[in-house]
Amino acid sequence: MSVTQEQSAASYAPTERTIPTRAKERAAYDHALVHSILDETYLCHLGFVRDGAPVVLPTLYARIGGRLYVHGSTGSRPLRMAGDKEQQDPGLPVCVTVTHVDGLVLARSAFHHSINYRSVVVHGTAHQVTDTEEKRLALDAVVDHVVAGRAADSRAANAKELAATAVLRIDLSEVSAKVRAGGPNDEPEDMDLPHWAGVVPVQRGYGELLPSDDLADGIDVPPYLKGL
Repeated sequence: MSVTQEQSAASYAPTERTIPTRAKERAAYDHALVHSILDETYLCHLGFVRDGAPVVLPTLYARIGGRLYVHGSTGSRPLRMAGDKEQQDPGLPVCVTVTHVDGLVLARSAFHHSINYRSVVVHGTAHQVTDTEEKRLALDAVVDHVVAGRAADSRAANAKELAATAVLRIDLSEVSAKVRAGGPNDEPEDMDLPHWAGVVPVQRGYGELLPSDDLADGIDVPPYLKGL
């Protein structure tokens, strides 16, 4: 395999929809970066068209290999529209976005204020997961993606709960990442202005655990929660 082929195999191929019109130098397509951004958080925004108008919904997700699994209710519109891939249903065209805000970039001019971020945009066709084992695997992955180790430390969904829960499957094929890092990009003529400029870092954190009021005596905080 040539170097070019190796690079291609480790990256998503850019398409017309994944090449940004602005700041193209911030775009990236390599699997490692895309997957690291997806794996670091658990909330995505799922976009689709309903009755000719755009709709964007926040929801939980998890990645398993080259697929995203998105959690939902069987009564939700996108899940009903997605259909069943095994039944040759065309599925639902979607756009999934994930964003991390890493810092507030404060410039000397209002125009050059920005944020440091890492984002991923996934274009594709969503299909409803109907295979029971695949659905269980996907739902466990979603639970563990929110809190690693939680799926094994909770009761698994029963048949009624599985029937009331829907999962969308989206293959990672048309994907791009975009990253901004660094300080403000002020104009040379603004450098002497008497305004503070720089970056305010933004970090995600967890507060003190709040046990349920009806938690039985003797149940200790599990190690995977102590480590958060």
